[in-house]
Order: sequence, then C-alpha cells, then structure tokens
Amino acid sequence: MSSHFEPLKGGGAAVALDEVEISILRSLVVQMLELIGPGDEPAQGEDPLAALFAEGPSEPPSDPALARLFPEAYADPEAGPQDDEMRAASAEFRRFTENDLRTRKRDDALAVVRSLDSLTVAGDGGAVLELDAEDCLHWLGALNDLRLTIGARLEVTDEDENDDLYRLPDSDPRKPMVMAYLWLGALQETLIETLTP
Repeated sequence: MSSHFEPLKGGGAAVALDEVEISILRSLVVQMLELIGPGDEPAQGEDPLAALFAEGPSEPPSDPALARLFPEAYADPEAGPQDDEMRAASAEFRRFTENDLRTRKRDDALAVVRSLDSLTVAGDGGAVLELDAEDCLHWLGALNDLRLTIGARLEVTDEDENDDLYRLPDSDPRKPMVMAYLWLGALQETLIETLTP
C-alpha cells in the first residue's frame, strides 16, 4: 500500500486507491461506525429541540478504543485516582459534549464511506478519489479516529515508540493491524501536507 494524497488545483486533494485499499478502508470505517454506535435520532412525535438538548453519558466508556475516542476532559492518567472535584467536572463535561462529539465522528466516518462507495473502479483495479476541502476535513477526522481506535487495540502509547510492534514477524496475528495503522498514518500525513500551504 503506497497511496498518498496529492493537491488538486483549486483546493482539495486526490488519492489513487486500488480495490484492496478501498475494501480495507471501507471495512475499517464501518467497524468504527459500529463501535461508535447509532445516532440518537428523535423518536416520531418527539420534540426535536428536546432531543437536541438531551444529556449524554456521564461515565467514561469501558472499552479502551472508545476511551481514546472520548477521553476524560479533566483527567491526568499519570496522576492516579482523580479527586471528587475533577471526577465531577469530567462527568459534567462529558454529559454535555459527548453526544455532539459522537455525531461529528459518525458524520466524518459516513462521509468517508459515501466517498468510497461513489468510486468507479477502472479496468486496472484502481480508482482516483477526489475530495473537496470539506470532504478533506471529514477524511482527516475519520483517519485520526481510525488510528486512535487501532492504536488502542494495539496498546500503542504516546510515550512509547512501540518499536517491537513494527518488527513483528508475519506470523503474528497483530501484523495486519500494525500494517493498517502505519498505512493510515501515511495517508493522514500526506493529506495534512497536501492541505498545508
């Protein structure tokens, strides 16, 4: 996998993807959508404004991948147990922000799926995906969320370079996810470079 984004005249970015890359990207994004969960659409007859101001969860997710996607607002993981004041502030922040954050992450992921589904694969087994500026932002968000999710599953930490992960033998069951993690990082990096003046 060697795809990388390139700038388009007039803004946006393009990337050439083969059938396998399209399939892998789509599969990963759909799995992330399943992890994030469905949206909370107002029930029939329910006041849409009341649904808009509905409160979200106050407890952090127990799944490590979701905890990376929806981290504590006022937590220092190195500091040990939080005091009651910090725990209450984090719960309050989460209650009023997590639903919107989930919606944004879901929208980013759905934009990626839609753009992949719109591709027509040519006879050589590839396609060129062209994104406008708005789609680029959705892709950046989704690529970041995918890397956070996979990184949590692989137990990648910010402080630790995890060099051992990058030297896994082909027989290691984590190898495909490490390869996807690195590939997504390269895609994300080239998209950022493309959009940076």
